[in-house]
Amino acid sequence: MRVTRRQLLLTSSSFALAAAIAGSGFELLFNSHQALAQSVAEADLMQAGPLGEESMGSDKASVTIIEYASMTCPHCAHFALNTFPELKEKYIDTGKVRFILREFPFDPVAEGAFMLARCGGKDQFFPLVDLLFRTQQTWAVEHPLEPMLATVKQAGFTKESFDKCLSDDKLKKGVESVRDRASKEFGVDSTPTFFINGKKYTGAMSFEDMQKLIDPLVKA
Repeated sequence: MRVTRRQLLLTSSSFALAAAIAGSGFELLFNSHQALAQSVAEADLMQAGPLGEESMGSDKASVTIIEYASMTCPHCAHFALNTFPELKEKYIDTGKVRFILREFPFDPVAEGAFMLARCGGKDQFFPLVDLLFRTQQTWAVEHPLEPMLATVKQAGFTKESFDKCLSDDKLKKGVESVRDRASKEFGVDSTPTFFINGKKYTGAMSFEDMQKLIDPLVKA
């Protein structure tokens, strides 16, 4: 099924992200929710992109979960706010799971949100992602710049650091390269998409769904 998403064009004179909505769409081909997992070459999947990995949990964990997400995706926000906290408490914090979050922005505003999370630094990446998902409905709007700035000011950004981050072309291309590689090499075409020890699953799974997949791998 072909789904058209609105492409948010970023047209600010001071930096690359802005607030107008394009009249033309941003089309991507989506698969329906996959009942059976698909596998990819795990060695290829585990290669980090040019910006390095943003991860939680032990490098020695027997289970690795990679999530490809878009910051403007409501299903990703639902997973982040409703499933991830229990996943973190029971599996990541206990050393059983390593969790990696990778960028798959569907539009320039999602791209900008990821850039801001990266600009916060290693210690602030996941807190900023959590903050942005919690406030998604306030800044994922037709005119996102002011509410997005107001949101990240809570994490210490100023107008100057906000503008500087969003005008960082190297960072922008790094985020895009993660998305483009996932699309071309791993068949990612919707969010959230998860790879659990190399097997691909799509859709915002519940904690119970993930638990059924993780437990046999932990025991093995």
